[in-house]
Amino acid sequence: MSVSRRRWRQFAAVVATASAAVLLGGMTNPAGAAPKSIDGMPIDRYVATHDHPMGSQIRRVEGDGSTPDSRARARMPQGLNADGLAATATVAGIDVSGYQGNVDWNGYWADGIRFAYVKATESTTYTNPYFTQQYNGSYNVGMIRGAYHFATPDTSSGGTQAKYFVSHGGGWSADGKTLPGALDMEYNPYGATCYGLSKSAMTVWIKDFSDTYHSLTNKYPTIYTSTNWWSQCVSGDFSSTNPLWVARYASTVGTLPYNWSYYTFWQYSSSPIDQDTFNGAYDRLVALATNHD
Repeated sequence: MSVSRRRWRQFAAVVATASAAVLLGGMTNPAGAAPKSIDGMPIDRYVATHDHPMGSQIRRVEGDGSTPDSRARARMPQGLNADGLAATATVAGIDVSGYQGNVDWNGYWADGIRFAYVKATESTTYTNPYFTQQYNGSYNVGMIRGAYHFATPDTSSGGTQAKYFVSHGGGWSADGKTLPGALDMEYNPYGATCYGLSKSAMTVWIKDFSDTYHSLTNKYPTIYTSTNWWSQCVSGDFSSTNPLWVARYASTVGTLPYNWSYYTFWQYSSSPIDQDTFNGAYDRLVALATNHD
């Protein structure tokens, strides 16, 4: 997860207490610095022990075959855009978790990044200690940003995890700068691929999370997954309600999960950081961050 400063300028020292901060809904508050330790562990060790970044288990199982050429091709419009029309534009983005620590958002803005997703929570036991700096910092430089939740469907219900997510940074407001929360569904880092659930039970779990999130925010969450994992573990159809964020580390997005005819986001590489593209023009990204479902 380390990043070359020469190419991306990511790991510059950022003093969190010197930053102006904007919390959910755009209200101004002082940014809080991450604690030096949690549960008796130094902060970096705590993150390494408990934080599973978006795509980490997909890369573990499926690998990352991206190259400089495939990354360049992935940023080109492909197929249908997020409105279901012929794609003519894309918007560059990244996603981060506790592994990135304090992020140099000014550097990423200068590199053309215009949106970011930030890990907020995992299960109902972990919150990203760098969330404030990452979520507010991306907003402060002008990015459209959102939060994501790493799901563990074998530890508590979908509704319980949705409530935890919303209570710890995953909410949504129609301000044109906040993307709908994202539900990260991928291989189990602790055991069985599908968390011991049947396809129908996993579908029920995801629907519980999705419906609960919608009841709390008036927005359906984006679903992040890979086609391979989804095909193994889920039997339901979420294409009419939930935007798709697909993970595939190649030059084309490939076959999409069941019944989605187009994707909204695509995570196409983890090198030198998790790289994403929005499948549409910038004004459509703003619309996603503005319109109620």
